[in-house]
Amino acid sequence: MKSISAKRLTIYVGEGVKWQGKALYHALVLKLKEAGLIGVTVSRGIEGYGKRNSIYAARILDLSYDLPVIVEAVDTPEKIASVLPQVQAIVSQGLITVSDVEMILPG
Repeated sequence: MKSISAKRLTIYVGEGVKWQGKALYHALVLKLKEAGLIGVTVSRGIEGYGKRNSIYAARILDLSYDLPVIVEAVDTPEKIASVLPQVQAIVSQGLITVSDVEMILPG
């Protein structure tokens, strides 16, 4: 297997946060795809809290909620660095992290 040094871009936002009329997480997926990143995954949290210290949780009796959503992309350091300013421009609520990772490629 081949190993490559890479960066992971992780963006934590609320499910209900919008950007130009779209869910922010969806707008991020479109922006990252447009930038040519290898792939993006969106995960919906079942419980969490953030800056406001309010706990958000998926409970059977909840009719509406703003659950945490995590958008993750892994690519070369150059690709992540090139897209980061665009991500920062549209994420006004949430948290953005970039970390070093090692990609293990099959074959």
